[in-house]
Amino acid sequence: MAKVQGLPARTAALRMLDAVMRRGETLDLAERSAAKGLTPSDRALARAIAGESLRWLRDLDAMIDGATQQILPDDAKPRMVLRMMLAQWLRLDTPPHAVIATGLELLTGGPRRLAHGVFSALVKQGVTLPDAPTLPPEVAARWSERAGPIATALAALPPLDLAIKDWSQTEHWAAELGGTSLAPGHVRLARGSAVERLAGFEAGAWWVQDIAASLPARLLGAGEGRRVLDLCAAPGGKTLQLAAAGWQVTAIDKSAKRLDRLVDNLDRTGLSAEVVAADALTWEPGCTYDAILLDAPCTATGTARRHPDVLHRIHAAQIAEMAELQAAILARAAQWLTPGGTLVYATCSLEPEEGEQQAAQCALPPAPVTADELPAGLQPTAEGWVRTDPSMLPDAGGMDGFFIARFRAAG
Repeated sequence: MAKVQGLPARTAALRMLDAVMRRGETLDLAERSAAKGLTPSDRALARAIAGESLRWLRDLDAMIDGATQQILPDDAKPRMVLRMMLAQWLRLDTPPHAVIATGLELLTGGPRRLAHGVFSALVKQGVTLPDAPTLPPEVAARWSERAGPIATALAALPPLDLAIKDWSQTEHWAAELGGTSLAPGHVRLARGSAVERLAGFEAGAWWVQDIAASLPARLLGAGEGRRVLDLCAAPGGKTLQLAAAGWQVTAIDKSAKRLDRLVDNLDRTGLSAEVVAADALTWEPGCTYDAILLDAPCTATGTARRHPDVLHRIHAAQIAEMAELQAAILARAAQWLTPGGTLVYATCSLEPEEGEQQAAQCALPPAPVTADELPAGLQPTAEGWVRTDPSMLPDAGGMDGFFIARFRAAG
């Protein structure tokens, strides 16, 4: 039998969905396993199918349930395949005949006939998705009054943000790459750019980093040769920022494998840092630091635009577990500051347990953030903290969700 064109990508996408929905894996981890051996284009397609299926999961399920009286469990293979088929048609503009040709190859017997009938009926009805994905009830409740705007923001795929090594070259790279800048050292490009092929990549003039993720390091200012500890540093964007800003950087992360990517980016950009594979809960620095940047391990719900799996994987138990870990690391890090030293705490989470509640419990004196330290359009909270979410900067393409608080040790 002739091999169906496009089937490897769909098979990988199905494996990704299964890993996320049944085993609770991250989409990134699922992709590394499921898409192994695929061409770059097939890998990108598999990720897009799985990602859009997860982003619009509840809306796709409502369509499926409205077109059949047969009960399909959430993790049943026919439902998984139908989600993928609908996502391709409604979000990736794949013609229905191509969707059917590849999708049905993933099923056999009765489930195959069921999927064919349900999909064909929905195509005939001309169903459409709503303007914004429907959030799981638990997620909508957690995000409360911000849930609606955030859901609207999740409907659009995020642009590509670059952090520029030499801030004086921001305008040059914006013009060279055809992008726009929202702050010094930042350039935003339209989605779909092949990163490795862009001008300046091989020369190490920039690295990929969402503008929200760049804010914590910005709030430490120029290093002027002083010592900074970048805790939980991988994959390394903040380490690169700090090194480029003149800090003497020690970068710590528990994962030696993830630190390999950090080292590669240091080599590419010509920047330097001491890189240490260690657990922040047991590591002893042997000195104090003028500044500490703690981008703490978190549930990463603020990255839902790129990682829609967090909408379905993250529940109260994971949030509580991360909050406990964050509090422990923050308490240790606070002891490693020199008198008058600055600590910036950050998480890419939308959950107050991982942000506002951690800041309120920190023993260090606060060093409030001011509006002139942030990109135009952003304001600190009344407490002097920074809270971003995907609905912010809507006219410019949005941003990830982050919480940031700054503290300063007594001098």
